[in-house]
Amino acid sequence: MTQNIILKGITWNHSRGFVPMVATAQRFAELNPNVTITWEKRSLQQFADLSIQQLADRYDLLVIDHPWAGFAAKTNSILPFDKYLSKAYLDDQQSNTVGHSYESYAYNGHLWALAIDAATPVASSRPDLFQKHGLSLPKTYADLLILAQKGLIAFPAIPIDALMTFYTFCCSLNEDPCQQEDKVISEATGTKALQLYRKLALHIDKACFDRNPIQTYEAMTQGDDIAYCPFAYGYSNYSRNGYARRLLHFHDMITLGGSTNLRSSLGGTGLAVSAACQHINVAMRYAEYVASAACQQGLYIDNGGQPGHLSAWTNAENNTKTHNYFSNTLPALQRAYLRPRYFGHMFFQDHAGDIVRNYLMNGGNELQVLDELNNLYQQSKQKVQAL
Repeated sequence: MTQNIILKGITWNHSRGFVPMVATAQRFAELNPNVTITWEKRSLQQFADLSIQQLADRYDLLVIDHPWAGFAAKTNSILPFDKYLSKAYLDDQQSNTVGHSYESYAYNGHLWALAIDAATPVASSRPDLFQKHGLSLPKTYADLLILAQKGLIAFPAIPIDALMTFYTFCCSLNEDPCQQEDKVISEATGTKALQLYRKLALHIDKACFDRNPIQTYEAMTQGDDIAYCPFAYGYSNYSRNGYARRLLHFHDMITLGGSTNLRSSLGGTGLAVSAACQHINVAMRYAEYVASAACQQGLYIDNGGQPGHLSAWTNAENNTKTHNYFSNTLPALQRAYLRPRYFGHMFFQDHAGDIVRNYLMNGGNELQVLDELNNLYQQSKQKVQAL
C-alpha cells in the first residue's frame, strides 16, 4: 500500500505569498496522488520577525527572508539544498538568478533555500493621476522633491522600510552599508543619506510612517490622492488588470544627480525545507518543482506569484499580463544591494529601523543617529562572538 504523505508549509499573508504556494501544492498533489501539502500564512511583520528555528519545529516547508541564511547555517534548523538536489539543477538556478537572489540564500558553503520570489524597492505610479495633473514621471531627486511638495507622493516608512530606504540612499551615494566591522556607514555618506531622506519625509502624510509596502499600494489604489511612490518593494499584483481598484505602473527608480538610478536593497523570498521534516525527499521534490523554470514561468506567476527565476522575468507573455512590470523593474533587481546575513544581523535589522524612523519623524543630529546605529551594529556582531 502506498504511504499517504502530508507536508505542512508556512508562508506570508498576501496574494503574492500565499496563493501561488496553494496552487503549486495542489498541482504537485495531482501529479503525486499520495502527497498532500497544506499551507498556512503569517503576517508580513511576522514574516520579518519570527525565528525560522521556531517555525522549522512546526512546519516541513518554510518561505523565508534571505537575511535568515546566517541563522540557518548556525542552527542547522533547515536543510542545505546542495546535499539533495542535482548540480545541474542548481547550476540552472544560479545562472537564472534575478540579481543576487540565488547568492542571498548561500552561506557557509551551502544553499539554504531556493529563490522562488524576487523583489527590491522600485518606483510606482498611477498613470491616470499623472494624466489628470498634467505631470511627467520624475527622473531625478530634484524632480521627486517637487512632486513631494505638491503632496502627491507616498512611501512606506515603518521601521524595516525606513531602514531599507536609508540603505538605498547610502548605496546610491556609492557606499554600501555594513562593510566595516565597527560602523554601518561613514559619517559623510550617512549624514548626507539621512538629510536627503528626511527632506522628502517632511512632505509625506504621517500615515506613511505606519504603512508597509502592501498598505502603501492599497492606499495608492483605493484612494486618488497618491500619484507616485519613489521606493517600495515591488508587487506585480498591482500592475495586473482587475487586481485593485486602480492600476499601478511600475518603473525603475530616479537618479540622485542625473547619472545612475537609485540602488535599493534586495528582498524576495526563498523556499526552505525543515531539518525536522519526516519526508525530506518529497519536500525536496516539491521545492524543486516550485523553483523550476516551467513552474515559475507559468503556474506560479499565473496565481499571483512574483517569480525568482530569470526566465519568468524576461517572458513576453508575463510582461504583457503585468504592463511590463518585470522588464521595467528588472534593472533595479540586477543591481540591488545584498544585505548582510551573519548570525546576529537580524538583531540589528529588527531594531535599527526604529532609530531611522524616529529621525525621519522628529529630526535630530545626524551624527548622533549614526552613533546609535553603530552601537547597535556592534552589539549584533558581539552576538556572534558570544556563541
